[in-house]
Amino acid sequence: MAEPALLEELLRRLQEAGGGGADSGELAARLGLDHQLVVGAVKSLQTLGDVIEAELRSTKRWELTDEGKEIVEKGSHEARVFDAIPPNGITQSDLMKLPSGKVGFNKAMSSKWIRIDKNAEGGPRIFKATDCIEDAVKNKLLLVQQGKDSKLDDKEKNELKKRKLLSEVGSWKEKKFKPYNFDAMGIVPECGHLHPLMKVRTQFRQIFLEMGFTEMPTNNFIESSFWNFDSLFQPQQHPARDQHDTFFLSEPATATKFPMDYLERVKKVHSEGGYGSLGYKYDWKIEEAQKNLLRTHTTAVSARMLYKLAQKEEFTPVKYFSIDRVFRNETLDATHLAEFHQIEGVVADYDLTLGDLMGVLQQFFSKLGITKLRYKPAFNPYTEPSMEIFSYHEGLKKWVEVGNSGVFRPEMLLPMGLPENVTVIAWGLSLERPTMIKYGINNIRELVGHKVNLQMVYDSPVCRLDP
Repeated sequence: MAEPALLEELLRRLQEAGGGGADSGELAARLGLDHQLVVGAVKSLQTLGDVIEAELRSTKRWELTDEGKEIVEKGSHEARVFDAIPPNGITQSDLMKLPSGKVGFNKAMSSKWIRIDKNAEGGPRIFKATDCIEDAVKNKLLLVQQGKDSKLDDKEKNELKKRKLLSEVGSWKEKKFKPYNFDAMGIVPECGHLHPLMKVRTQFRQIFLEMGFTEMPTNNFIESSFWNFDSLFQPQQHPARDQHDTFFLSEPATATKFPMDYLERVKKVHSEGGYGSLGYKYDWKIEEAQKNLLRTHTTAVSARMLYKLAQKEEFTPVKYFSIDRVFRNETLDATHLAEFHQIEGVVADYDLTLGDLMGVLQQFFSKLGITKLRYKPAFNPYTEPSMEIFSYHEGLKKWVEVGNSGVFRPEMLLPMGLPENVTVIAWGLSLERPTMIKYGINNIRELVGHKVNLQMVYDSPVCRLDP
């Protein structure tokens, strides 16, 4: 049968079967064709798209070996040994000379069909231990020969297979395979899919690049408390350092390498004040600053970059951004995870004002399609003034918080060595929240983590940052 005709016949048979489907082996037998031809037709139909569904099934068929056929005819070796023993017994040496003697003796002994008298005259003598027996091995092989092997369990079949009385037919090792056709059309492979979070991340990154920002290196998830807290003028007794909010490391527990002159200036502004500030007036301890942790914000990276900028001979204005993961010991719920992404923008230049910060924010959010902004005074240990950013959400019909911002304090910048008339403005927001809004996801655990439905990832549209 030519392939086009076979394809039509296969589809016709499937249509007649309704939802029951068809077995390729049985279909090949009905059509009088080699099974591989039918398998090839199935694969050809699969390359056409969603025409048919096929699943691979393995089947086993058992056949008697030559020895098994002999047992069906003459009885098992142990039964033949039993039948060969006369009423007055037989010497073990004579029994072993029989065709089935060696194999049959051991099997008959284990079945307790025979007994041995080792003290008999003329050497050990074998006697029957029962009047009659049932040849179970012969009966099991008869079932296989009659096609009723389903009445035997796997253990019984495997025991017969070990005795080389049964063989399993259909093993791939015994089959001949046709050469692989490299010109055949294959099934189109599934392509990779971008996660919604990564789509939104790419768009945020593109916005920063369009605005002339440089991406900061954020490949250090582990930070010391010094860079994560102390360099940001965050006091050592601040609640954020408590283990309820921070993941501290046990190995390595502490960091040792710091710019010591800068560390001394940070210590002084915390404990004694300076640069026009009274400080916090407490006993600053290096042991607290040395503690390693999983960074709680990417502002620790901003602190490192600003300190590096301050070490240059001549200050040059910069615009930095970062988008990466941060970690906090949060209670997990529909809107909070212990691991999430923070988006941060930083601008350092001469004599920047709060108006410059608001102007940059207006430009940044307008590129996201967000034009209605409001600001609310807030408090951060390392920014003054500080502002929470709100935008009007057209879908929810209310104002929602979209970020935080502020002007870095002199107590943070001047110990680094930056000039006094240099101001640094900064803002930050999460990546997960805008992604959830854009994709209509209400539970953050449906966006990130092991509970994510991969079909959602496959089906998600290209993200459009609409208002």
